[in-house]
Amino acid sequence: MWRPPRPGLLKRERTRVQLVQAAIRVFSARGYAEATMQEIASVAAMTTATVYNHFKTKEEVAGAVALLLADTLCRRITDSQQGVAEGAQRMAIGVRRYIWLAEASPQWALMMMEVSVAAPELLLEIRHYALADLRLGVRQKAFRIPGEAAAMDLINGSVTQAMRTVAHGAAPAHHGRDVAACVLRGLGMGWAEAKEMAHRPLPPFPAMSAAAPVAGKAPARTRRSGA
Repeated sequence: MWRPPRPGLLKRERTRVQLVQAAIRVFSARGYAEATMQEIASVAAMTTATVYNHFKTKEEVAGAVALLLADTLCRRITDSQQGVAEGAQRMAIGVRRYIWLAEASPQWALMMMEVSVAAPELLLEIRHYALADLRLGVRQKAFRIPGEAAAMDLINGSVTQAMRTVAHGAAPAHHGRDVAACVLRGLGMGWAEAKEMAHRPLPPFPAMSAAAPVAGKAPARTRRSGA
């Protein structure tokens, strides 16, 4: 998923990208709360002063990480939905992919959710994509909802909790498609239709190097209660 900065970027932009990618590795290994600016500098092979030259606080780093995570993941999921015209199926694909992420790379998924608390812009960016699929499903009369806000809370709450369940190893087999079916049912689809939609094969999706951010020189994550 993570690529070296493009050659055409200015030196300051390249440095910023490197720092954000280093922060992802540190947040994945240590957790956002325990990570320090000094650790980010060390993983990036830069000085702490360089980090503060680009980010005044760890919260600013989290904001930059959030935008990169949201842009990268949302674009990949959207690309995998190309040619899918049904809003309900697009919703099912999105739900299942996020839950799949927690299965493919639990540590990475937990990091993403932890960062979303410190940097709400992550969820706001992801929300745009889910909202577009929700509205498409409503226009196609597949979804019947009392209001967008309630529907979005249903989607976000279900997916976030399912990701935690999977990341902690507490989910049964096929949890992603079962949650997707429940979400579609909650959005007003009949049970048989929701189940059929959620059980459709997922479209091709390039293998994610989700473990890459936690590889390398990042310090080992300390096991915490509830983690």
